[in-house]
Amino acid sequence: MYDVIVIGSGPAGYVAAIRASQLGLKTACVEKSFHNDSPQLGGTCLNIGCIPSKTLLDSSHRYADALHQFSDHGIKVQNPTIDIPKMMDRKNKIVAQLTGGISSLFKANNVTQILGTATIMGANTVEVTYEGKTETLETQNIVIASGSSPIDIPVAKVNHKNIVDSTGALEFQAVPKTLGIIGAGIIGLELGSVWARLGSKVTILEALDDFLPMADSKISKEVLKEFNKQGLNINLGCKVNAAKSNKKNVTVNYENNGSEFELNFEKLIVAVGRKPNTENLFSKSSDLSVDERGFIPVNNFCETKVKNIWAIGDVVRGPMLAHKASEEGIMVVERIAGNQVEMEYAHVPSVIYTHPEVAWVGQNEKDLSDAGLEFKTGSFPFAASGRALATGESTGFVKVIADKKTDTILGVHAFGPSAADIVQQGVVAMEFKASAEDLGLTIFSHPTVSEALHEAAMAVNEKAIHIGNIKK
Repeated sequence: MYDVIVIGSGPAGYVAAIRASQLGLKTACVEKSFHNDSPQLGGTCLNIGCIPSKTLLDSSHRYADALHQFSDHGIKVQNPTIDIPKMMDRKNKIVAQLTGGISSLFKANNVTQILGTATIMGANTVEVTYEGKTETLETQNIVIASGSSPIDIPVAKVNHKNIVDSTGALEFQAVPKTLGIIGAGIIGLELGSVWARLGSKVTILEALDDFLPMADSKISKEVLKEFNKQGLNINLGCKVNAAKSNKKNVTVNYENNGSEFELNFEKLIVAVGRKPNTENLFSKSSDLSVDERGFIPVNNFCETKVKNIWAIGDVVRGPMLAHKASEEGIMVVERIAGNQVEMEYAHVPSVIYTHPEVAWVGQNEKDLSDAGLEFKTGSFPFAASGRALATGESTGFVKVIADKKTDTILGVHAFGPSAADIVQQGVVAMEFKASAEDLGLTIFSHPTVSEALHEAAMAVNEKAIHIGNIKK
């Protein structure tokens, strides 16, 4: 009898399993993916998502710098070339190191690793099947962390050759001369950036009329300008009707503003989002169900309608983000152990790891206007930052939004160098219910790009030093 069985070993599952064991709970983690008859730990994020994509983003950025930026620093490089197989080998080694690290952490924390496909039979029973053999496990609590998979669309069926999903786009062995991407979300933009930097002619087809509607509108406008300048040909309001492939290319037919168009690509990436892995996860006897989109309904503490069965990460509501999933895992097992821990979902940050980075946390102007709330804002451009200019990274700005009456910070938005880290500082401030004045009175090291956050916070109350203050 286990105290906790976790289904899935991605950022939600492995973190939950480790913390559960740390809390003195007898814990097992079931993973269906395998390599050499051992569980392939880490889920999408470590194996085919966050880590490999960031590795390629870094490699491609360094190559682009060598081509276009080194000369600005007085560094001369003769005809730099890129070795794609070596780049992929580096990526694979990093992935292997990290996934192997999880296995070591499981051993160090006495988490039992179980290989196989899990089926929830009831509140206290899990069946695990591997190579035709089924084992029945008993447990006090079940934590579902089975993750998500790329959405496949009928008009552009993935063939894993020249029509690929995000996984396939991380495995190209050569730079496609022309690359089409369906979807201008986070995944589409990051993958497009990788291959555009390496020399591919990239065209992105987005169904929505608005670019990055989840981000602050002023930042979205600047991001769109910059990405188009970088070679990402982003087309909005495009309805893809068909994608037909042959040995040489993929022909995509789409509509835009009532007109029909046709484009040919060497490779096509389908990046229209992800769906929860909940199919065949539980038997009818379990009393569990999913909503119309396949998500498992839960309350604010990730409890399902069945007592002692919890669900976390990509299988439940909210953004499909590794850090959100991990924190849910910690919250759930802490509550299983009797600790009254909770999460502040309003403070989950989002990041696009392009160059420059795009990041945000909290509410934007549209959110607040739609809710009828009064607010004030302050912005600071990286063009006025000494450190940003010194590093040649002066594109973009930081924006702070605060309550008009209380001055409490409601949102932090950034586009530019180290945007992810800058917004993370905003997350900490918001967790402690800081005001814009509090942040403005905080000492920031000089010279750092983080000073842009400091100045933006001061600008909220017309006290910025290194830009003119806009009278509100």
